[in-house]
Amino acid sequence: MSTVMEKIEQSQLRSGLPELRVGSSVRVNYRITEGNKERIQAFEGVIIGKHCSARNNKATFTVRKVTQGYGVERIFPLHSPRIDSIDVIKVGKVRQAKLYYLRARRGKAARIKERITARPSA
Repeated sequence: MSTVMEKIEQSQLRSGLPELRVGSSVRVNYRITEGNKERIQAFEGVIIGKHCSARNNKATFTVRKVTQGYGVERIFPLHSPRIDSIDVIKVGKVRQAKLYYLRARRGKAARIKERITARPSA
């Protein structure tokens, strides 16, 4: 019985996901159902944590943004069919796996430097 469930779960895994790194700024376009209407709502912020379980289909990532002075965090399942698209805006340069310290920072102290990718020499 478990092999049937595993086959179903494997068939529902998303492919073509961008490389999500902790510290990256992303825009997650999420489908929201209100009554009988469905629309796409963007949630843009910094990835402060990735949570991978032993089974790949249970992976999640946490995105944090500051709206009108209040910090808002949202946990997204990576392979959710409700996620329309994930756009990486910029890749951050961080040295930690979890950026929970950003919760205590305000303003310029909460900024993350951008990772500069090495360009191939011509």
